[in-house]
Amino acid sequence: MSKSTINDVINRATGLLIIEVINSNPNGDPDRESDPRLRDHDQRGEISPVSFKRKCRDLVEKKDGPVWQAMAKELKLDSKKFMISESRQTRLEQIRKLNEKQFMETFWDGRVFGNTELEKGRDIPVKTGVIQFGLGVSVAPVQIERMTTTNPPVEGEKKVGMAPLAFRVVQHGVYCIPFFVNPSAAGKTGCTVTDMELLKKVIPHAYTHTASYIRPQVCIRHAWYIEHKSPLGSCSDFELVSALTPKKKSEPEKPSTSWNDYEVPNKLPDSLQSKVEPLKDLMSEL
Repeated sequence: MSKSTINDVINRATGLLIIEVINSNPNGDPDRESDPRLRDHDQRGEISPVSFKRKCRDLVEKKDGPVWQAMAKELKLDSKKFMISESRQTRLEQIRKLNEKQFMETFWDGRVFGNTELEKGRDIPVKTGVIQFGLGVSVAPVQIERMTTTNPPVEGEKKVGMAPLAFRVVQHGVYCIPFFVNPSAAGKTGCTVTDMELLKKVIPHAYTHTASYIRPQVCIRHAWYIEHKSPLGSCSDFELVSALTPKKKSEPEKPSTSWNDYEVPNKLPDSLQSKVEPLKDLMSEL
């Protein structure tokens, strides 16, 4: 792949992640003892934008991991230009020493997601990102299961400890996370076509390569990416998202039990498809 520059055209794009959750906690709520996030008024589950971006950041940051190794080889990436600013390893004082140009050239997540969460105590201007992920919401209400599990014995004790109601999972749910590509922000953050290509290739691995004890079965079923025909956009984001959102076949206000409970669109209506580039599913490009 040839090296892209900030002058390359990034068209507006609309995306939608369709995520199936089985006996897993896709995003714990710290205000509710790490219960799966839940809306009070309709009992639908939530996944925060920060939660999903964290997984993408982690995969790009882990330079000895298989995801970065494969992406770097395919896209011919220089690891020094794809560091993560919002890292558990990054020290704020180090970032504050960088000038604006150095920051833009070093941090991939700053170019793609923006740097608004690092705004305090820095001279670097605050900028929003080229891509914005929306709040993920389940199509139907979800049912949460809680159960007590065992803990290893505390040092000096022989008895196994108990963790009351520590295992908190969604039995089944289908979540939709919309996302939007805004070319107007690219010139400000230094985002290039290559930066966006890396994100699109990382997205399909976001859950499978960050799975955990409490999140073993979270699967992106579809990662729809719809490129508009110009940087300005060629149709309504909301119409595109609505056209690709699954619907529960029956009893929409009751939790689902399987993927088969849903009608899942796999194409756009002709009236919309004619206004955008061909529909892509990033999951099919693995």
